[in-house]
Amino acid sequence: MKNLLAIERFCLYGHIVAMVFGLAGLLWVVPHPGILAYLPAGQTLFRWSMAGGGVGYILLGTVAVALYAYRTLGLGSLVTFAIAAVGISTASELLGTSTGFPFGNYSYLNGLGYKLAGLVPFTIPLSWFYLGLASFLLARSGLAAGGGPDRYNWMRSLAAVFLGSVLLTSWDFVLDPAMSQTALPFWYWHEPGAFFGMPYQNFAGWLGTGVVFMGVALSLWKLFKFSTDLDQKQLNLPLVVYLSNFGFALVMSLAAGFYVPIGLGILTGALPAILCWRAAAQGNSVGAALEPVQVIETSVAAAKVALK
Repeated sequence: MKNLLAIERFCLYGHIVAMVFGLAGLLWVVPHPGILAYLPAGQTLFRWSMAGGGVGYILLGTVAVALYAYRTLGLGSLVTFAIAAVGISTASELLGTSTGFPFGNYSYLNGLGYKLAGLVPFTIPLSWFYLGLASFLLARSGLAAGGGPDRYNWMRSLAAVFLGSVLLTSWDFVLDPAMSQTALPFWYWHEPGAFFGMPYQNFAGWLGTGVVFMGVALSLWKLFKFSTDLDQKQLNLPLVVYLSNFGFALVMSLAAGFYVPIGLGILTGALPAILCWRAAAQGNSVGAALEPVQVIETSVAAAKVALK
């Protein structure tokens, strides 16, 4: 398990570093290619970065989150969520790039790896998985905090699926305008929408896809009775993954001058994610405080039985 933890941390740090280098390349080197002449092996490094940088950071994030899920949730929870997230998002993306439903009329360019059916880079469903799981765990743990034995009832479960999907959509909300209009875009809209080049339909597509695969994954967790209780410390990695990816999107949008998506994304994504993480700690404190009371009540009940 220690070896897995070491690999998990290496991949997490690599994931973040790769995003930082990606930002430097997209925002600094691409607009000013002359800089490469002053960097050791600048041209070679830039070619490697452009050829595999996007693939690399997504793969590192996927491995980090997968190992984390295996370590904290168990193999069953990991596999069922991965199947739901990757399977449903792949179907949704293939449908979207071929018909325009549910996201709008768009196409992927190069830079994100081999394309499934010539349409969707294989890394895209992986990003749905690792960001989706981070978003869902933050939402579920935050909403379950302080709920006692009833913390995972059907109302809280539905709310967690919806909130997790909102967190996921908020990330794309900030990322998509900039990444589709940067000097080196990774996808483009055939019919640019009214919201900073994005169609409003895109938000509904993201929210709907997230609700479906998170709902399916949660149903499978409940069906097979997988235990997924997490404390605040165990939520550190999901929070770091979510905020680092949100930060990447935020910097891209800042550079493009898209301030409205940033503000709305913070209100609907980054801030709720942090509040969910904080709520998990408060819920654990309440649970710890109640344990002595429960022990006393059990002891009193046992004493009454013995006296009878």
